[in-house]
Amino acid sequence: MIGPDYVRTMARYNRWQNQILFSAAGTLSHEDRITDRGAFFGSIQATLSHLLWGDTMWMSRFDGGDAPAGGIAGSTVFAPDWDGLKAARAEMDARILRWADAFQPVAPDTMLSWHSGALGRDVEKPLALCITHFFNHQTHHRGQVHAMLTSAGARPDDTDLFMMPDAA
Repeated sequence: MIGPDYVRTMARYNRWQNQILFSAAGTLSHEDRITDRGAFFGSIQATLSHLLWGDTMWMSRFDGGDAPAGGIAGSTVFAPDWDGLKAARAEMDARILRWADAFQPVAPDTMLSWHSGALGRDVEKPLALCITHFFNHQTHHRGQVHAMLTSAGARPDDTDLFMMPDAA
């Protein structure tokens, strides 16, 4: 069962980690951020843009807000400029925290239904699974960004959940 404490903790972790990664990425040049580093989405900036697009898509399903335009292929240019990406990331993290703060316990049989552009069909899955996927997707792509930042010479801070400051 997905409970409010889990959702709130993971929302805080998401924001904390994004702040760390964006701070480290901000020490790099524009060229370093857009260089293809062999990751699935290529560059640091493209991966961060995809992550923002994915969070926007999932939040539209969770809170009823607007879904992002385009599909996964266009997600790498969802927020094409660095300053816009940073601002949109901060806004999304605030949105996720608002949603998490209002989150109520979910019964195991609660389902979420949507049309998946990636699959080209309607999908129905347990909401708890979708929420777990949402946070796991963030962690997966942030791990890729962390590796790319490190290879580019940036030094992101710790990523361990248990090390998250209480004030994060």
